[in-house]
Amino acid sequence: MSSIDRPSINKLLQPLNSTKQRSVNAVTDDYLTYFDQNSNPEEVESRRKQEALTVNNAYYDLATDFYEYGWGESFHFAPLRPAESREHSFAKHEYQLALKMRLQRGHRVLDVGCGVGGPARHIASFAEAHVVGINCNEYQLSRARCLTSKAGLADLCSFIKGDFNHMPLEDNSFDAAYAIEATCHSEDLCKVFSEVRRVLKPGGVFAVYDWVMTDKFDSNNRYHKQLKANILEGSGVPDVVSIPAFHSAILAAGLELVECRDRALDSVIPWYSVLQPQWTLSDLKITPVGRWLTHIMLAVLETVRLAPAGSVRVHRTLCKGADGLAAGGQQGIFSPMYLVVARKPLTTDSAVRGDTD
Repeated sequence: MSSIDRPSINKLLQPLNSTKQRSVNAVTDDYLTYFDQNSNPEEVESRRKQEALTVNNAYYDLATDFYEYGWGESFHFAPLRPAESREHSFAKHEYQLALKMRLQRGHRVLDVGCGVGGPARHIASFAEAHVVGINCNEYQLSRARCLTSKAGLADLCSFIKGDFNHMPLEDNSFDAAYAIEATCHSEDLCKVFSEVRRVLKPGGVFAVYDWVMTDKFDSNNRYHKQLKANILEGSGVPDVVSIPAFHSAILAAGLELVECRDRALDSVIPWYSVLQPQWTLSDLKITPVGRWLTHIMLAVLETVRLAPAGSVRVHRTLCKGADGLAAGGQQGIFSPMYLVVARKPLTTDSAVRGDTD
């Protein structure tokens, strides 16, 4: 896993991208209205989905620097094994996706929701393929281009701004496509999957790891519902669907299901352990002590106006999401790495229409 230009805490002191015209506090206020638990839940969820692009941009304007500081360049989870570093586990997770797509040298590959481009750089280097990342967030795109240039991979990776529900890309223009914990940010999974189908060449493979609520999730259980709400708020996600709903969206988009399974079950060490105290120097920042120190430091820096006002609130929201993810994993009601491998049919009438439960 590359550590090129991982931000130090000093980078968190810089005004975030969203504060060019508005304060972090104002952006945070607006963002949290999409998750207001004191309002009508159905109305709030409907608004969150209708304005998913706005939610996504606000969240990553606020959170990207924190993610890079604490997580690195690949914003996702992975199955974990003993004596294997987090960085190695994450990179292997990405390489396995490349193998699912059967990438070859020179293939043109689409990264749907590319973040700051960590997986794109790893997959392009691994497969010698040309990866095009699409992202709606301008700040993340600027980070992706900067990191890619520093890695010497600008000849293999490029990035474009766009809504992955309405991609500014030509039909039948990619050999393969993938998404890693990204399409959960969509207003409608069928929309983004339909766009993927459109831009894939006939027979092209789409491989995705994404967030789902498992069959252990009980929508009538108040604790389960609260955990899900914390995950959504802390992660900038409009909704997390069930596994059958995810399958249905793939099929409704006209893609063939090739493989589907929960890769969280492959994790020898619980995948969510990376969110829990490890008490090692490298992971100190994610321990309760590390969180407390970061919180205090940001509070002090806000007071002396070296950090933008509202930074503490952003940190608190991200910690709330992390705790929700870990508890959801412990309860077995949530997985961040449900694998689906799908294919664009060679002909328009050959999509699989089978039982996907």
